[in-house]
This record gives sequence, structure tokens and C-alpha cells, in this order.
Amino acid sequence: MSTTIEKVSCLIIGSGPAGYTAAIYTSRANLTPLLYQGIQPGGQLTITTEVENYPGYPDGVQGPDMMVHFEKQAKRMGTDIRYGLATKVDFSNRPFKVWIDEEKEINADTVIIATGASAKWLGIESETRLNGHGVSACAVCDGFFFRGKEVAIVGAGDTAAEEAHYLSKLCTTVHMFVRRDQMRASKVMQDRVMNTPNIKMYFNTDTEEILGEKTVNGVRIKNNKTGETQEIPVSGFFVAIGHEPNSGIFKNFLETDETGYIKTVPGTSKTNVEGVFACGDVQDKNYRQAVTAAGSGCMAAIDAERFLAAHGH
Repeated sequence: MSTTIEKVSCLIIGSGPAGYTAAIYTSRANLTPLLYQGIQPGGQLTITTEVENYPGYPDGVQGPDMMVHFEKQAKRMGTDIRYGLATKVDFSNRPFKVWIDEEKEINADTVIIATGASAKWLGIESETRLNGHGVSACAVCDGFFFRGKEVAIVGAGDTAAEEAHYLSKLCTTVHMFVRRDQMRASKVMQDRVMNTPNIKMYFNTDTEEILGEKTVNGVRIKNNKTGETQEIPVSGFFVAIGHEPNSGIFKNFLETDETGYIKTVPGTSKTNVEGVFACGDVQDKNYRQAVTAAGSGCMAAIDAERFLAAHGH
């Protein structure tokens, strides 16, 4: 089967706040960008319900609606937006080669990677069913909705400890479930959690089921040493067992850290390959907010524009 080849000056892979913002800026710079939306058009925000912390939306906005606004703006500026998944890349020479759905080949002078990260989940049915109805993978995004209520969080690392501490300021009680007999978090974060009176720790604990028909109203846990189960009434259930950056197809060419996040030159979106830029959650494991992703998408667009200008485009 012959592969069709298309040549572009700027290819954007991914369609969350980072990808769409990069599209808006590169379009305005007359780079005529091509954007492929990937497996989850709109990214993680499409599984978020209410977004209240993005500037410019005084009454809040639904995550999917916000991504529709971003997409419309990018289209209006002239971005060519298409469905399709990048399945393979070759960044050894310019123009860079990117294959879409294993059949179409794009040759691009610059590539902006905005493939994001995916939250890791426990893999139980009730977690999927109640996602967005009391189940969340982002305490900073959704904790506000559980002000004055009891919640549960599962996780053992620094992120879980930070999120539990954040929730403790909003919620009456935070029940924290750790699978092993100790946390993985740094000593300072462990101390902070242990010394917060309204965080209740449960070690050697597995989550068996999140309870509730339409919204979360409790959780059933099991002690994996004794086999004893108990049910705890909660209104919210937070999963903080980590994120997986969607960087797999780039690893032969781009430097990543030990967990797979693409490394960029501090203060820029530049990767170790000149002309390839990364923005949003695929390179940011610290902040992971829509507004910071959008900001880094802007950086990537400006970096790409300057790169092309320097190379005579």
C-alpha cells in the first residue's frame, strides 16, 4: 500500500489546551499549521466536568465546552484540524517524518508535541462509571466541589500527599488509602500528611468498590493483610496514583526523564532535537493545569516561529 506524503511547515500533535493554543499562535504567525487531534480530542479536559479556575470564565465552564471554544478559535485563525493519531515518527533529519494512523506520512519543518498525559486509574468498574460524578484524578481541579464534605484519596507518592493536604483545607475529613505498609512520598511530605489532624491514614489498604448509583456516596476498602473489609461514607473519591505521559512514540529520538516526561530546555519548549518542541502535560509533571498547558503552548508556537525564521522560512 503506497503511503501518501504531505509537506507542512508546522505540525502540531495533540489537541488539549497546549495544542490548541500553539495552533492559535502559529496560525496568527502565518505558519499554516496542521493539527492532529489524537486519541482523545480535547485531552483530559473532556473528562473534567466543571472548570472554575480558568481565567476569563467568571461563571465557570464545562471542560468539554471549553475545548470546543479552543478548537473553534484555532479553526477561525486558520488551523487545519484533523482527526488522526500519530503512530510513528522519524526525527533523525529535517523535514521530520510523522506517520498518522500508520498510513499517511507528514513531512514537517517543525513539530510541536502536545500529546499530554493520562491519569493512571485503579481499573475498577465503579471508578469508570462515576468518573466526573464524584470520582476525580485532580484534587486541585475538583476539590472545591467537596468543600465541607468527607472525601477519600488513594495514592502513596508526593502527588498523593500534596493532594491530600490540599483537600484537608477544604474537606472535613480526608481518608487516605495506601496499598503498602508505608508511603513512597518524600519524608517532608509524609510528615505533613501525618501531622494533619483531619487526614486519616489507612495502610495495607485496597479499594474494592466505589459506592453510589449516580454520584459517589461511599467506598468499600479491604485490608490486604487481614482481609477485613469496611465501608466509609464519602462524597468524593480522588485517584492520585500517578500520570503516564503520552510520549512513547518519541522515545527513540527525544530525551525523557525516568518516568517518560519529555525533557525541555528550562524556560523554553525546546527538546534535544532542534525544531521539535514539547508543551503541556507531556513535559510538565509539576503543575498540570489547563492554564499552564495553554501558556506552554504559546511558548512552543513562538519557539517554532523563531526557529523557522532563523532557517529562512
